[in-house]
Parts: sequence; C-alpha cells; structure tokens
Amino acid sequence: MLILNKFRAYLGILLCVIASFCPMLKVPIKGNWNLYQSDARLFIITYAILAVAILILFIRKAGAFRFISFVMAIWYVLAVVAVYFTANNYTKYGFANKLIGKVVHFQWGWIVFLVGVIFLLFSTKRGEKLTEQTPKP
Repeated sequence: MLILNKFRAYLGILLCVIASFCPMLKVPIKGNWNLYQSDARLFIITYAILAVAILILFIRKAGAFRFISFVMAIWYVLAVVAVYFTANNYTKYGFANKLIGKVVHFQWGWIVFLVGVIFLLFSTKRGEKLTEQTPKP
C-alpha cells in the first residue's frame, strides 16, 4: 500500500510552478529567460504534467501520483538536455554554436525545479497495510 505525504506533494507542485517563472538561462544581451522564454513547448508540457499531478492528488490515487512523479522526473532530465542542446546547436554554423554555448549559462531556476521534482518523488512511500483485528472475548 502506498502512503501519500500531501505536504510534500503540494510543496513539490508549488516549487515546480514557481520554478517555471524563475530565471532558467542567462542570455548576454537579452537578460534572464524563464522556461517560457527559452522554449514555450517545454513550458506547456511541464504545466500539463503538473495539472495531471494536481488532478491525481485531488482524487487521491497514490499509485498514479507516484507514476506522474516519475514522469515529471524524466521530463526534468529531458528539459535540461533539450535546453542544453538548443543553446549549443542554435545555428547551422559551428563557430557560432561554440560561441553561443559559451555565453549562455544556466541559472538557479533549474535548482528550484529539481527540488520540486525531488519533493514529488519522495512524497509517496510504501507502507504496511493495516488490518483490523477483532478482540477475542
């Protein structure tokens, strides 16, 4: 039987929502970019996964919430890799890609996002099933 710690789940969802608006990339001339400015598709898919997580949390399905937490963790890794490769392969010219890859830096928003995903992952745990025992007279 899975036990869902709602405080950790709500905190993880809140941190993931907040992280989407935190600075994710530092672009030299344009300034800091959040997740929406770096890639709108990543932003929309992230919020779709979070919406499903909230729905599952409200209907109290611990197994489904654990699954969506793993999906969110995989999505975090894919998003970091996608943004990294986008920054390093922005143009079709090798020299420009190397230059852009050196001046575009990741910001602290990714850490907030990671902490939120970790809270989501550790909000469910296996517990022992309680069985009622009737006392003998």
